[in-house]
Amino acid sequence: MAELTVPSPPRTTLTLPHTLLALGAVVVWGTNFVVIRAGLQHLPPLLFATLRFTLVAFPAVFFLKRPAVSWRLMAAYGLFIGAGQFGLLFIAMKSSITPGLASLVIQSQVFFTIGLAMAFERERIRIFQVAALILAFTGLGVILAHAGSSAATPLGLVLTLGAAASWAAGNAISKAIGKVDMLAFVVWSALFAIPPLFVFSLVFDRWPAMEQAVLHAPPGAWAAVAWQSVGNSMFGYAVWGWLLARYPAATVSPLALLVPVFGMATSAWLLAEPLPGWKLAAAGLTMAGLVLNMIWPRLMAVRSTP
Repeated sequence: MAELTVPSPPRTTLTLPHTLLALGAVVVWGTNFVVIRAGLQHLPPLLFATLRFTLVAFPAVFFLKRPAVSWRLMAAYGLFIGAGQFGLLFIAMKSSITPGLASLVIQSQVFFTIGLAMAFERERIRIFQVAALILAFTGLGVILAHAGSSAATPLGLVLTLGAAASWAAGNAISKAIGKVDMLAFVVWSALFAIPPLFVFSLVFDRWPAMEQAVLHAPPGAWAAVAWQSVGNSMFGYAVWGWLLARYPAATVSPLALLVPVFGMATSAWLLAEPLPGWKLAAAGLTMAGLVLNMIWPRLMAVRSTP
């Protein structure tokens, strides 16, 4: 009589190699906010986003086999990550929110990601994760209390929160597709980000500004586009999706709370962005939530070891 095999539960703690891989993506994402600001000095925001995803898709789409994922899911991912996350974020960062603060506010995607996982994937959230999210949410509350300052306008915060919600929707799709070639998935899904971004750029940026930007953009602007495409999308999002397919969202998503550490540090260093006490308090509360989420399971594992 054949024995029935019981599937093992998903790991709730990242292995060391996978932790280092996630940290690599987080470092790229954190320092990327300064790169975005540099590109926005020469390129209209929606054109910048269009060029980014065009370079993600071409020429790689001719060399990577289409992943075994439905066109519907690829289209949804491209729309949420492309037109949603980066379309909104680039508009906000043009003049409505500073790079360092944007890197912190967009981490509200953690709340959206875990909420979607609980609603659609039936993932259970544990008490220590609730406490961690409360700490992080308090940090975002400090930022909301200072909306209207020179660091961020109310519109900038709304746009960045919309970008965060779009990122969370993309995370949910990454989990839904399971274990596939994530680099190929990111490349092919970029095909669906390009048309809406281009149309929106025509409507809001207008063709004369688009033409002048492309013709006169300096090498630094094109380097920013390349970094956005290769480093941020093809490496960062491929790694992130790969991890989400193997671990619960509540395990992976809070790691993104490290993004503001690199985002605020590089913005202060390279752009001289001020770091008043309220920004540091917001970052401290958010990071305290991350530490609790990461350390608590390990402490419990040590205590339970005979």
